[in-house]
Amino acid sequence: MAELLEHMQWKNGQELMDHLQTVKGEVSDELADVLGWVLLIAHDLGVDLDAAVRKKVVDNERKYPVDKAHGKATKYDKL
Repeated sequence: MAELLEHMQWKNGQELMDHLQTVKGEVSDELADVLGWVLLIAHDLGVDLDAAVRKKVVDNERKYPVDKAHGKATKYDKL
């Protein structure tokens, strides 16, 4: 994960997107590594990733209603 994040550190917006395009192959390899570990850990812990993602989406919809949170970086308890 750290190796993936190194590609994004200190960059944002268009600069980030341009950089990621130039190192797309490296980022692809790091994404594969991260996903592999996520799948392995989920398997070993018996986590249903489909259910976990669906629950997270519902939780985020509740915490961050579009009419209050859209376009803001404010934490849910401060909206």
